[in-house]
Amino acid sequence: MKGSSSLLAALLVLLAAAPARAADYAGPMIDAHSHVPNATAIDAYVAAMKRHNVARVVLLGVGGVQKEDAAWIGAAARKHPDRVIAALPLPDPTHDGAAARLEAELGTSHARVIGEVHLRQVGRRTIDRDPADPAFGKILEVAARRAVPVVIHYELTDAAAAALEKALAAHRKATLVLAHAGEGPPARVEGLLARNPNLLVDLSGMHFQRKPALASETGPLDPTWKTLIEKLPDRFLMGVDVWAPRLFEPAALDRLFRWTRRVLGELRPEVAERVAYKNAAALFRLE
Repeated sequence: MKGSSSLLAALLVLLAAAPARAADYAGPMIDAHSHVPNATAIDAYVAAMKRHNVARVVLLGVGGVQKEDAAWIGAAARKHPDRVIAALPLPDPTHDGAAARLEAELGTSHARVIGEVHLRQVGRRTIDRDPADPAFGKILEVAARRAVPVVIHYELTDAAAAALEKALAAHRKATLVLAHAGEGPPARVEGLLARNPNLLVDLSGMHFQRKPALASETGPLDPTWKTLIEKLPDRFLMGVDVWAPRLFEPAALDRLFRWTRRVLGELRPEVAERVAYKNAAALFRLE
């Protein structure tokens, strides 16, 4: 009995010393970065939004990969106007006539966001466009005049970060959103944010099924990302980044949303609310 009592006492000490698991974030959410792979997938997504208290979703184009993006996004917004924020896709941001077309389309669509614009992607596709290209500069001039943010896919290296910084400095009135945090790392992202007030970061596509990830499906939020997000809470947006049809299965969506709320719950409550909802609501003029 004495040995059993000692073992029980030791277990109680260990349990008392173990950090308590943070409660999942329970407040409202805006998915600031997702896509649809066809004309009907939005219905499954909206059903999941209702299950998980997701107020809005920003539907973006896929950088010219899907030729029907504009039609699918427009149809989704018409069918679910209280849920969908429709982006204006921009397949070729360095084409000489892209800025003029964008100006005309913004005049008729009244879109609240442009993108996702693929400037630099290595791996699945090889794209390496200079963000300081004069044609893209004209895009940013249009976006600044219209007060519409531009979401960019731009995978960072030190050299790529320097090129992006050049474009940000030349177009201070344009707001850019760096999708997927540019794949990090946090130190590189922090430098960009510190020097460029017109840059925001979305944390989309950094879930447990991809790399780099903010956290595994059940593990803790990466401490370096947590430190940076809590240091600059007004500069980050949360996104899920669904695209592949398999991710629109109800069980897959439920896993992604549960993971998202768990990770947000590890942030200070006021930070979680900003990242999950308030920053996106301000950026997309919902309030």
